[in-house]
Amino acid sequence: MSQPSSYSDFINQAKALVLDEISNEHFGVSELADAMNMSRSSLLRKIKKQTGLSASQFIRNVRLEEAKTLLEDTELSVSEISYQVGFSNNSYFIKCYREAFGIPPGESRKHFDEAKAELEEIKDHENFEVVSQKNSVTDNEIPVSIISKHKNKIIVVISVIIIAFIGYYFGSSSKDGIAILDSQKSIAVLPFKNLSADSSNLYFVNGLMEASLGKLQKIKDLRVISRTSVEKYRASKMSISDIAKELNVNYIVEGSGQKSGNEILLNIQLIEAVTDRPIWTEQYNYQLDDVFELQNTVAKKIAIAIEANITPNELVRIDKKPTDNIEAYDVFLKGYDINQERTEDNLLQAISFYDKATELDPEFALAYAQKSIAYYYLDEFKIEKKYTQKLNENADKALLYDSKSDISLMAKALYYVSTFEFNLAIPHLEKALEYNPNSAGVVLFLSDLYARAVPNTAKYLEYALKGIRLNIEANDSIGKSYIYLHLSNALIQTGFVDEAMENIDKALRYNPNNDFGPYLKIFIEYAKYQNLDKTTELLEKEWRKDTLRLDILNEVAKLNYYQEHYEEAYTFYKILNTIKSERQIDLYPHENLKVAICYEKMGFVEEAKEFYESYATYCENDTSIYQPASLAFKHIYDGHYDAAIAQFKEFSNQSNFQYWIVVFLEEDPLIKKLQSHPEYQNVIKSIKDKFWEDHNKIKKTLKQNNLL
Repeated sequence: MSQPSSYSDFINQAKALVLDEISNEHFGVSELADAMNMSRSSLLRKIKKQTGLSASQFIRNVRLEEAKTLLEDTELSVSEISYQVGFSNNSYFIKCYREAFGIPPGESRKHFDEAKAELEEIKDHENFEVVSQKNSVTDNEIPVSIISKHKNKIIVVISVIIIAFIGYYFGSSSKDGIAILDSQKSIAVLPFKNLSADSSNLYFVNGLMEASLGKLQKIKDLRVISRTSVEKYRASKMSISDIAKELNVNYIVEGSGQKSGNEILLNIQLIEAVTDRPIWTEQYNYQLDDVFELQNTVAKKIAIAIEANITPNELVRIDKKPTDNIEAYDVFLKGYDINQERTEDNLLQAISFYDKATELDPEFALAYAQKSIAYYYLDEFKIEKKYTQKLNENADKALLYDSKSDISLMAKALYYVSTFEFNLAIPHLEKALEYNPNSAGVVLFLSDLYARAVPNTAKYLEYALKGIRLNIEANDSIGKSYIYLHLSNALIQTGFVDEAMENIDKALRYNPNNDFGPYLKIFIEYAKYQNLDKTTELLEKEWRKDTLRLDILNEVAKLNYYQEHYEEAYTFYKILNTIKSERQIDLYPHENLKVAICYEKMGFVEEAKEFYESYATYCENDTSIYQPASLAFKHIYDGHYDAAIAQFKEFSNQSNFQYWIVVFLEEDPLIKKLQSHPEYQNVIKSIKDKFWEDHNKIKKTLKQNNLL
């Protein structure tokens, strides 16, 4: 059915305005409203009425449709397209594209190419003739049989971006509440330009840039911005001073290179951001066999030019050659370049290059490490792991031939993550950070593990804030929103209530439609104002916006339980358990004692016993710092009050537990049964005192390191 002309006129005008600003990541709802001479609220209502989408979703869809067209019609890389359509965060672009079209952009291009090739084959074999422009078959009119064939090839994978929120520069002004380390010895290496006559040599020029970056990252006295953060400037027309300001660095390295036969020509200059003038410029003409000497020379001359302190151990790591076999290195770089877009086909192709590299040099540690990491990503999010053994074998070989490589250590850590041995992953990552203090990937990885797998609020916040300085990649409004959201979460977990509120407000200003922002803000407000009735009301209202949000549903039930509204709590827990049963998922096992009590209060004794037994099993198997607290509540329920006090005493010796323990501990109705115990007041006080003691230590450390 065709839409009324008023619909077409309005939507087409809005779409045209977005397309006019397609590469402007800051062009959002407010900018579109201004361009259409409408109030923001009027624009929101009209777009919602005519498309069923929010205004931000409409803008995002226009960007994604344009990206799809560019994938089909151009040879631009996925990274280049993401920036061209206004996504400065490549990972977020891939996530949005996958959600919109069911497959990642790299796979999408493959389907376009296959469909076109198949169409040409049909034309050849069936004597399909285009008799006129009018009767031609366009790319958008591919026969249904071809489309349906390709649909069968689509693999939908779960998209989880690990701590992408850390990767944004929050600025150094006090209004952000986050301080960035002094940028005096901070540097960004921009993507090198390929001046080779053969465009296929881009992989080698990229390899020179990556090697220069990697060697500089080994110097602790420098702050070196990650590759993902600088990639957006590959084709940028921004001035050096503007780029430096965005990245909060004092120095920029830019270069160009070309490879012709066995000869490498590299032009490179170090630019001081404040004056926008080169302070060191050099042209190098090296033979291919001397490429490692070239990389080492460039890194050391840059470090010396900005007066960075290089320790003897760092110098040894900078001088270390990845391989003595130039052919192996060339093949490795081809694989590494392909590996940047992690589609299944690209990963498999990269592995084939890494295989060839290790055949040419059986002691090529870096090739083994990258091969191991590629196997990890092939298995990521898969229920059945196919490559665990190969992941481990290659990680072990990487460590055998270079035990001081941060990449080798990262590969082994990924193996432990894939086998859920998180405690074994952490020492490898911390050792990797020792060898490469500027590794944004390792910092973000540690932040994620301490946030979820091995809970430690101090470490979570420390690494989250460190990551800000190194990985400045998410600059669009939606990306920023999630950055501030998760920073807010890290802050509230460690008891920084005002700072958490400040950052959650920023998150919602950047993206009012952030699904998790209102949810977190409700709890931060509770931590600040301690109004349980109001919190429950707001949270239930939030849940009714999306009744399949199990996280909110669980919290609504729990808050009703805290207020001894057992009938209401039972109602919400019943909905939650029905959905869990239908989906065959086991969520929130640590909450099953509360569930048991609510079911028991409503007369469902047998079901209550099942939930109690489930909780008891959870307590036995729990290896986290929270086990003593969980056991304490079990003992209270069982009437073993001395045992409960003993467990609370043990818990009071734990370090860096979440602020929510302090906030909600005495809200639990079970705790009332313990209040008459002679040691109750002292043990509860000791838990709270321990939290604030840890909080003050964290605060002091962060301030000393200019992180807070």
